[in-house]
Parts: sequence; C-alpha cells; structure tokens
Amino acid sequence: MASTLATRTDLRSDRLADARAEALFASELSATVDPTPDEVTAAIRRALLRHGGVRGCAGEVAAAYGERPETAAPRMRWARSVVRSCYRCTGYPAAA
Repeated sequence: MASTLATRTDLRSDRLADARAEALFASELSATVDPTPDEVTAAIRRALLRHGGVRGCAGEVAAAYGERPETAAPRMRWARSVVRSCYRCTGYPAAA
C-alpha cells in the first residue's frame, strides 16, 4: 500500500514538473539567462495566464516542435533543467 501511494505521488510530481516545464517553455523568459526561482515562478504564472492554462501551454510546445524542431528541443531541455533546479521532485519549491 505504501509503495502504491509513493508511486502516485511520484506520478503527480512528474505531471506537475512536466506542466511547469511546458509553461516555462511557452514563457517569454530567455533560455540564455540563469533565472532565479522567483523569476521562474512568475514566468510560469504569466505563461499559464497568457495561453489559457496548461493545455494552452502544451499547444504552444507542440506548435514549436512542428514549426521549429531545431530550437524547440534545446528550449525544452533548458525548461526541464530549470524546473528541476527550482522545484523539488515532489512539486514544491526547493529550499534555499
């Protein structure tokens, strides 16, 4: 039972991290900067509002891969890396 709960928590955390990475990908934040956790959180929030939520951000990611796959893949790697560094795997902000 405990391992099932842990698996569910891991899956929820993975989905949250994926949603954050998609929103960061769709944000205006440049991949050439090293943003602070506060800047990342603000950029994610703005992207979610601008694109109508998680699905809208996912649509932006899909469109970018269709139109510019050569730049989309590196940007997604950047977004995932930034999300990993700013948030714990449980989906909560990392301790400073």
